[in-house]
Amino acid sequence: MSLIAAIGIGAMAFTGCSAINPQSTTMIYSASDGVRLDLGQMQLRNVLVVSEGAGEAGRVSGSFYNQSDSDITLTFSGAAGSQTEITVKPGIPVILNSDNDAAVLSTVEQPPGSVESIDLRTSGAESQTATLQVPILDGTLKEYQNLVPTTAPSAEATDVPSVMPTELPLEVPSAVPTAAPEGLPTEAAETTAP
Repeated sequence: MSLIAAIGIGAMAFTGCSAINPQSTTMIYSASDGVRLDLGQMQLRNVLVVSEGAGEAGRVSGSFYNQSDSDITLTFSGAAGSQTEITVKPGIPVILNSDNDAAVLSTVEQPPGSVESIDLRTSGAESQTATLQVPILDGTLKEYQNLVPTTAPSAEATDVPSVMPTELPLEVPSAVPTAAPEGLPTEAAETTAP
C-alpha cells in the first residue's frame, strides 16, 4: 500500500468520527449560573434565587420575556407557602437583577450552593404550570452581593429613637477685610476672622 493511500484512509477515518457526533453549537443550555425554561408564551432565562441561607428570604433573579399579545403574571411558589409574582408585558423583557426588585420569596428551604424546587404558574386563558429546579446562591460572588434580601426591621428595632444631635454649635466666622497697606487697592486686602 502506498503512503498516499494510507494518509487518505487515515484522514477519512479521523474526520469521519466528527460526522456522527452531535454538534455542541446546536445544543441549548444555560450559559450562566441560572436555569432556563419555556413556559407557554413565557421565556425564563438565567433564573436563580439569592439568599443568605436556609430558612431566610430569597430574591428571584433572571430575565423574563412574554411572547403573547397580553400581560402575563408569573407566580413563583416556594417553601413554607412563600410566594411572589411579577407581571410581564408583551414584547418587553423584565429583568430582575437589582435590590430594588420586589420579587422576594419569604422563605427558602435549601442553603446556598444547592437547588430548590420552585412552582411556577402563568396567568391568562392559557395558564401554564411547571416546577423548576432553581440554584440558590448567596452574596459570596460580587455580582450577587446587592441581591441578598435584607430583613425588614422589627417593631422592636424601630421603637428605638435615633441618636442624632439636633443642635450643633454653628459659629461661622465672618470675614472682615482689614485695611490695605498703603499703596495697594482695597481689593487686595487680607481677610481675617475676628
